[in-house]
Amino acid sequence: MKITDVLRAEHAVFHHLFDHVEATTPQLRTLAEVKSLALLVDKVMSPHSQTEDELFIKPLEHCFEHIGHRETFHQEHELIETTFVKVRAARTLKDGKLLLLAVIAVCRKHFEKEERIVFPLAERVLKAKTLTDLGDEWMKRRATALK
Repeated sequence: MKITDVLRAEHAVFHHLFDHVEATTPQLRTLAEVKSLALLVDKVMSPHSQTEDELFIKPLEHCFEHIGHRETFHQEHELIETTFVKVRAARTLKDGKLLLLAVIAVCRKHFEKEERIVFPLAERVLKAKTLTDLGDEWMKRRATALK
């Protein structure tokens, strides 16, 4: 399976998770609930982002330079990570909810950009065998992580 297909499938799962977070966050009654939900999303997304950076983004770095998005993708990942840290550090329910919903919005925007720009770019620039080899490596890493 091509890495772009694997990533699209993972993104579909994340979009459902984001829908759930957006729907439930307004009803949360405690800061602990907000932080728990944020931690869940962060722990699920972190391995996705790390593996995506290592296997998928690095081979395309030179292309991002040409289209002016090299720093943007890295900055968005950093913004997501730092916002999750801010949610964990929030002191009020209101701030926690605002930060959690803000990070979900950033995630959605980032995923949309990857789906619209990065995946098609990879399928144009990388050979089919390379995409399949990267997909195989992705699956090996996921299998190892699940052990």
